[in-house]
Amino acid sequence: MPHLPSDPLARLPRYPFERLHRLLDGVAPPSGIAPIIMSLGEPRRPPPAVIAETLTREAAGWGRYPPLSGTPSFRVAVARWLTRRYRLPEGFIDPQTMILPATGSREAIYLSAGALLPESSIRPDERPVVLVPEPGYHVYGGAGAMAGAEVISLPARRETGFLPDIAGTDPAILKRTRIVYICSPANPQGSAADLSYLRNLLELALIHDFVVAADECYSEIYDRVPPVGLLEAAASMGSRANAARDHCVVFNSLSKRSSAPGLRSGFVAGGPAPMKRIARLRDFSAPTLPYPMLAASEALWNDDAHVEEARAHYRRNFDVAEQVLGGRFGFQRPAGGFFLWLDVGDGEAAALKLWRDTALRTLPGAYLCPRDQGFRAHASPFIRLALVHESGEVAEAMRRVRDTLADSPTAANVYSPAPPP
Repeated sequence: MPHLPSDPLARLPRYPFERLHRLLDGVAPPSGIAPIIMSLGEPRRPPPAVIAETLTREAAGWGRYPPLSGTPSFRVAVARWLTRRYRLPEGFIDPQTMILPATGSREAIYLSAGALLPESSIRPDERPVVLVPEPGYHVYGGAGAMAGAEVISLPARRETGFLPDIAGTDPAILKRTRIVYICSPANPQGSAADLSYLRNLLELALIHDFVVAADECYSEIYDRVPPVGLLEAAASMGSRANAARDHCVVFNSLSKRSSAPGLRSGFVAGGPAPMKRIARLRDFSAPTLPYPMLAASEALWNDDAHVEEARAHYRRNFDVAEQVLGGRFGFQRPAGGFFLWLDVGDGEAAALKLWRDTALRTLPGAYLCPRDQGFRAHASPFIRLALVHESGEVAEAMRRVRDTLADSPTAANVYSPAPPP
């Protein structure tokens, strides 16, 4: 391999499951106990039948090159969904200029940094900054690092309602900030940003001229109240709504909403200015969704009934978890998503013990933080569990946690999160 003056791959955060494999591979769980894998957020529900039906009906489309921008009817379906889901004004989302398909949300999240960041400066005081929540999805930091930005993690602690305190960030950092990645409902904690939080964030974006990149892939898996969306917040800003919209990009997919992770179908939407840059980069780099998959995706975005069935499934699972765990391990019923974020004192030690002693596979909270910035103390006590199984299996997994781990002295038995900053 030729010598490179610098290795951008060295700036990438460690992949969480690489760390988990190093921890658990080679450790044999007890024989005679069925393993339960709760480390991976992969829906286990059967996908809607309309996917197979549409792929069969539209099979002739496999013989055609699909357009990078998707079909007009796909973009219209997404625009209509965004409008009805977030009560947006008619015409606030233009399906021709403000929506693009994506092969899941990860590809779009990653490419957005390369499209939206200016050329990196050699002067440290001019280098663009990307802000990411910590703990959080590793792709946010990886996208910024590979695009040459300085990636700064903002802790999402109990004290801030498990949301990053962006308003409290050093103004000198905000001056250099070009992208702020947020996830609401959050992975892993399940916290949801309210309208005030998102509007305050957009106020900062208008002042400092950065883009808010909102990962909303868990938006349809919520407990009681539909989470507010970033575009919804922008639309609420009166005469500045269009200016705020031009500082927004949002990502969503059918993986969680429609229990279809294998379809690899999502979208990116936002203001005309950032979307023009993203579209330009996609002309060179992005994979495309074939016609049959676009048609199946369109059918799913046009249907909300199957999503309510999925929500009911996850609500039952959280009912079961709450019944078995009670107030142990700082149990907090999340506002959205399908993860439990439990304070077990030492997440890495607990994950090893649960696998070795009970064949329950979980993810240490520290593994969702960039390794090169250390294992943050606020995430180290936690484990993440994906409650994606049937309720009986969830109940068994919760009993294994309850009966194997001592309740953490750092976890409050009755926990009410602080309001977001």
